[in-house]
Amino acid sequence: MRILLVTTGLALGGAERQVMDLAERLAGRGHEVAIAYLVGAAELRPQPSVALLPMGFTKSPLGLIGGCWRLGRLVRDWQPDVVHSHMVDANLLTRLVRLISPMRRLVCTAHNTNEGGRWVSLAYRLTDRLADLSTNVSQEAVDAFERNGAVPKGRMLAVLNGIDLRRFLDAPELRAKSRDALCPDRTRRLLLSVGRLVEQKNHAGLLRVFAGFAARCPDVDLWIAGDGPLRAALRRQCDDLGLGGRVVWLGARADVPDLMRAADAFVLSSHFEGFGLVVAEAMASGTPVVATDAGGVAEVMAGTGFLVPVDDETALAHALDQVFALGGELRMARVAAARRSVEDRLDIERVVETWLKLYQGEIVC
Repeated sequence: MRILLVTTGLALGGAERQVMDLAERLAGRGHEVAIAYLVGAAELRPQPSVALLPMGFTKSPLGLIGGCWRLGRLVRDWQPDVVHSHMVDANLLTRLVRLISPMRRLVCTAHNTNEGGRWVSLAYRLTDRLADLSTNVSQEAVDAFERNGAVPKGRMLAVLNGIDLRRFLDAPELRAKSRDALCPDRTRRLLLSVGRLVEQKNHAGLLRVFAGFAARCPDVDLWIAGDGPLRAALRRQCDDLGLGGRVVWLGARADVPDLMRAADAFVLSSHFEGFGLVVAEAMASGTPVVATDAGGVAEVMAGTGFLVPVDDETALAHALDQVFALGGELRMARVAAARRSVEDRLDIERVVETWLKLYQGEIVC
């Protein structure tokens, strides 16, 4: 099968990583796979078996027209059996390109409960019939799209993201190796957060919570992996809270599996999420999770870890106290249950099987 994946960009994000994993798994099964990305530089790059094709979209009217023309020409020349777009810009623009370039089958995947305001929801609704199938990464995200009028009820399916269990392993020797490499000081304990420094992830709230927690637990440091437009403001907030020596800003990282294994606990403080891929990655790595009940996160955690209401900083602080108070046997039982949950539901190989059935029309709304 010839499969063209179209994504808005290839930055170091959860949705982008999912596109990359899907492409590599499909190619590994003998399919011919290409990734077309609309904007920016490719911070993630697939294996050589997957073609990587920049479309060069820009925000100007001529830039959008030129990008659509290039994408349309790619579809006409390459003649894929399936075009599978990911994220809001790619979804909407690929639907429009279908008006000028016939596509045998178009699948559009949203990756969040909130991909924009009222006008984005209207654009999704007006172009809905240009897609053969629309999906989102959790049932909560599907429900949100239906509530917002972005899709008619029953026109969108939930397909959970998958985890590469070969990268995110829970093995004592690997945990020790990662910890020795990243933080050999065994007198310190590590709380890890991974995510872009944007409003959605609510790092500002996390810093406020950690300011009180740091006073109660002087041996715990907070490591934040990720970059984004709020970097300078968050670092100023960190200094204002007197946390300069207790918070480590790691920037964008490619060694997330090692970071997960090195951490004593993982925290997600988001206002909203579609899926919460980093939560599943922490669960697979054997790291206890504290997360807000944002979007599909509850579906990912499936009763494991510590789930707290969105924007409830008191509850988040209490959950951090609990996770760092876990005794050895209880901690081991919790992380083992979380790992089993990921293996049973979120193995990338099982998710790829689902996508192939969707591509072939074996699963329909």
